[in-house]
Amino acid sequence: MNLTVTVNQKQLLDVLLNVGLIRPVFIWGAPGIGKSAIVQDFADSLGLDCVSLLGSQLAPEDIIGVPWIQDGFSQFCPPRAIARSEPYVLFLDELNACSSEVQKAFYSLIHERRIGEYRLPEGSIVVGAGNRAQDNAITRPMSSALVNRMFHVELTASPRLWLEWAARNGIHPYVYDYIASRPDHLWAKPPKSEEPFSTPRSWHMLSDAIQSYGSDISEDSLRVLAAGSLCPRHATSFLAYIRQIRNQYALDKILAGEQPWPSKPEERDVLYFLAQSLRARLVKELPMERGKLSGESRQLVMQAKDRITELAEISLEIARTSVSPEDGQELPDWFVVELFRDLPRLADKRNR
Repeated sequence: MNLTVTVNQKQLLDVLLNVGLIRPVFIWGAPGIGKSAIVQDFADSLGLDCVSLLGSQLAPEDIIGVPWIQDGFSQFCPPRAIARSEPYVLFLDELNACSSEVQKAFYSLIHERRIGEYRLPEGSIVVGAGNRAQDNAITRPMSSALVNRMFHVELTASPRLWLEWAARNGIHPYVYDYIASRPDHLWAKPPKSEEPFSTPRSWHMLSDAIQSYGSDISEDSLRVLAAGSLCPRHATSFLAYIRQIRNQYALDKILAGEQPWPSKPEERDVLYFLAQSLRARLVKELPMERGKLSGESRQLVMQAKDRITELAEISLEIARTSVSPEDGQELPDWFVVELFRDLPRLADKRNR
């Protein structure tokens, strides 16, 4: 499915509360970004039960039921989970992972809200969801007839909204503060190989695991938990972040010149994390056009140039990565040009 417009969690809830009441909605999105949780919240907001069916584990009879004879005629007896007397939200998760036969079984349920002679109670709502083909998840082509029976929307993860949710739901401070400092690490593209990857769901799992260990969790245990939940790059960065705060390094103090960069060989991962954090801040706060700099941004530019000069004296490689493109995000061209122009002068100034 190729959609030109995506929505965040709040926008999706608005779509469900408006469109979902009158038409079946299909939610597309990567694994672990909260599709199921939003549908449950939607059902809760309406005071309805949410019945979830997992498409990848269904057979046709799980939808249409099995035939039985009554008064010399055959009829289908729908499953208990579906055949209810009160209205509810029927959530067809992983709908595009169903076999073609199961998809056919959904036609009348989605289009007419009925299965054989059984009709969903008035006020019932049907919502479907599935992963995209590019997510390396189990997917099958959906027939045009089925696609055309639903309204389609694609969900993307919003770090800001996830942090709002995390603050209300007891996410561990290590995880909350890390995503607050590196919101670009909330989600990572699913890998082609079999390995963990970062999603809102995996960060939630990591939070639960850390809380289970308790406040005195060791660095070795944190390394195991991060490696088992996140993509390798984010796991390494998360562990460096924990070492940074435990060693009381702060990017704000480093920028202000109140604290030096960590320079010990055993702190190289912390140095790399702080350098990447500086890069993330510059990407976020510096405008693409120099003429749009605010007073605070001008101060940040001067501080960043000085600190990157200092960083290059400790590790030229890490200094280079702090200004290199990452995940499609680049520093403004004018800043990179000015930095390389001013580096000799700044280095000479420091050596006097």
